[in-house]
Amino acid sequence: VLLALAQIYNVDGLHRPARTVAPYAHGLRRLPAFLQQLEMESNGKRVRRDGAPVGRPTCPVVFGEPGTNGQHAFFQQIHQGPQVVPAEFIIVASTLNGASESPLWSNALAQGQALMQGKTEAQAHAELIASGASEAEADRLAPHKTFPGNRPSTAILMDRLTPQALGALIALYEHKTFVEGVIWDINSFDQWGVELGKVLAKAVLKDVAAGAPSPDLDPSTTALLTRLLA
Repeated sequence: VLLALAQIYNVDGLHRPARTVAPYAHGLRRLPAFLQQLEMESNGKRVRRDGAPVGRPTCPVVFGEPGTNGQHAFFQQIHQGPQVVPAEFIIVASTLNGASESPLWSNALAQGQALMQGKTEAQAHAELIASGASEAEADRLAPHKTFPGNRPSTAILMDRLTPQALGALIALYEHKTFVEGVIWDINSFDQWGVELGKVLAKAVLKDVAAGAPSPDLDPSTTALLTRLLA
């Protein structure tokens, strides 16, 4: 429930249309893709259960990668980009055989700390001077090494990635998705947006088999299909 309320506050209250999920565990490397399907297919709806418009944003864009991959890709955006993207870190303390995963979760803790605290331009300037940069060079580089901070992140901690723990994690996200659907008053259990594309694809395949676009096909798709059939 708390995860659902936090997301609704970020989406509806603070107008943040995306959320990233970064598991710091190899065994959870496909979790972001699963959550993308779970949440966006369930709650990516624009009408309530009675058919009336929701009147506010619903599910955000959910994306992510294992944390060590994300750090060298989209983490730049969540640290210094102008749009605020809430982050979710999944941290596993140790492997199934008891070995510590501290190199991984140390990075996760550091990312959350950096998002929260940031770094002021004065701090960046002082660090540059301490490293031997000239005053002019420090003045030039300090704005680029400044982090605004005050960016939200959530940490979900797991002792070990056991089958029971994985099941509990999935159940947590499923319940979160259901609670959001109840609050937004949308049906989380249909997927008409997926169905439309399938229906249209059948019509396009008939045109492909015929070797030419049908006369009632829209101009944009006609041009693309003509090019592909050439």
